[in-house]
This record gives sequence, structure tokens and C-alpha cells, in this order.
Amino acid sequence: MTLAVEGLRKAFGGVKAVDGVSLSVAAGELLALIGPNGAGKSTCFNMLNGQLRPDGGRVLLEGRDITGMAPRKVWRLGVGRTFQITATFASMTVRENVQMALVSHARGTFDFLGALADRHAPRAMELLARVGMDAQADRACGVLAYGDLKRVELAIALANDPRLLLMDEPTAGMAPAERVALMELTARIAREGRIAVLFTEHDMDVVFAHADRIVVLDRGKLIAEGAPADVRADPQVRAVYLGTGHTHGVGA
Repeated sequence: MTLAVEGLRKAFGGVKAVDGVSLSVAAGELLALIGPNGAGKSTCFNMLNGQLRPDGGRVLLEGRDITGMAPRKVWRLGVGRTFQITATFASMTVRENVQMALVSHARGTFDFLGALADRHAPRAMELLARVGMDAQADRACGVLAYGDLKRVELAIALANDPRLLLMDEPTAGMAPAERVALMELTARIAREGRIAVLFTEHDMDVVFAHADRIVVLDRGKLIAEGAPADVRADPQVRAVYLGTGHTHGVGA
């Protein structure tokens, strides 16, 4: 198992943001983590990649305990992450953004007053080709369409040859057709590279179309998990979503 989470807990004051959550993701599998706003999804993600230290429980990456490790160390062990809002350097080219991630992965340094020149350029182009952005390698990120930025961010996340990819709202802000294309691309890369993917997503159409399995959080607790069809039919899941206005997708 690539990722195993055991009894993860985190409280803020008297509020239990994550309350005894356990889950696992296998190599090449896409696992969706869903739930209403405030369910604990972001807190859970932030504990997995070291941004928050859990109050209890363990996070295991291929059997190695990485609980509470600093984000940089977790990244170097093979955990990639994409964010709800893309984080690229707008004035730099597409290739340079990926090169920067490759320099970091190789434990190199980058001089902002100098140039990346050809450092890791072939590998950067390989990654861009994987996400369909090699033809735009010399364009500045600041002029790209949002869907293309998401593809660049995916290439950056692949720069450390991840065994686990954490994707926080990967299709946020994208048009419906772009959402489908990005998730199909992600699934293909994950299965070809045997990369475990854990993603959060508000668009239930995306979740039920692309996840192999789904886990559902509500008020910090895991209330359901399983195949998409089973989760869709789960009475407790339907009650949680119908009770908070999230009716689309789950009850379809």
C-alpha cells in the first residue's frame, strides 16, 4: 500500500477537525476524499504532507512513518501536491517553472538573478510532453489559459517522481470539458506510472466519473468509503449532502 493513514486526529481548540480518520491508497489508484465544507478535508491533506502536525495517529508512505515530517522532507520522499489555486511564476516560461522544480528535486540552488539555461531542460520537456504542454514550453505562464496552467502545475508536481500525488480541488475554476480532460490525463499518468492519487473535489460529476474509490468525511469523521456506486447509494452520505445543499451528483 502506497499510503496508509491510521487514526489521524487534529483539534483546534474544542473543535475536532479530523477525528480518527483511517484510509489507504494503492499504487495506480485514484481515491477521492469528499465531504461538505468544514468536513476536515483540507486539515487532513495538510497533515499528510507535513504542513500540520497531527494530535494523534500515523501517516505511512510505503510502510515508512512520515507523521509530522516537514513538507520539504515529505516532498523529497516522493509526495507531490497540487493546489486549488495554481502557484506558478507568471513571468517565467512554462519550461522554466518545471526546471525550477527539477533543480529543487536534485537539491540544487536557483539564482533568480541568473538564468536556468539548460539545467534539466530535457527532463522538463519530457514532463511537459506527458501533460500535453511541450508545444507551449517557451510561453510565459502569465499568458496561459487557466486549464493550461493546471497542466503545468501537474508537470511540476511530477518533477520529484512522486509515488503519491495529493491534489486539492484539481479542477477548481475550470470549464466542464477541461475538468474531464485533466482528470483523464491524471488517471492515465497515475496508472502508467503506478502513482497513488488522493484528491479532494467539490464537483461530484468529476468524483463519480474518475475515482476508483471514495471516502466521505463529515465533521471530521469518516462516514463512508467504497466504490462510487456504493457511496452514491449510501443513506448517510445522501443525508449529509442533501442536508447541506450539495444535491448534485450524489443523488443523481
